[in-house]
Amino acid sequence: MEPKQGLVMVNTGNGKGKTTAALGLALRAIGHGAKVFMVQFRKSDPNYGEIKAIRKYLPTFTVVQSERSRITKRGEFTQEDMDDARAVFARGKEAVNSGQYDLVIFDEINFAMDYGLIATGEVLEMLSSRPARVDVMLTGRNAPPEIVAAADLVSEVVEIKHHYQSGMKARPGIEF
Repeated sequence: MEPKQGLVMVNTGNGKGKTTAALGLALRAIGHGAKVFMVQFRKSDPNYGEIKAIRKYLPTFTVVQSERSRITKRGEFTQEDMDDARAVFARGKEAVNSGQYDLVIFDEINFAMDYGLIATGEVLEMLSSRPARVDVMLTGRNAPPEIVAAADLVSEVVEIKHHYQSGMKARPGIEF
């Protein structure tokens, strides 16, 4: 059997569902015997429904969340924010290079690149030097054009309508 060629995939856009789609991809991969690793930038809550389900039911799916999840305006990040993003990226890069995982998801890395927390060039270097069989998924708004160009598959999630617009609050099982 011919070894598989790993893909670089991107979920971007202003609509809701980029992480959810990446989690669906992970579930599909696990169904075929894959090992999955996910790092989450700017997300640190272990009580998100998907994190609880992964830890309870999916032993071949490893998740590493950031230490910090404060929402901050562009240009107002502290050194701790920068260090946290670098640590999360390092863990994901380590997972990619280890060859132990079939799929590595970098959740919200597009945000981290867009806001200058992670250099796009470093991400491109990681993608080009990864083991050939490893699939990588990058999520988040505002994927840099260089990342879009380097990707094998790019999906843009477009918001048509959102229940927030009618004043509904975030709900467990829908938003988290």
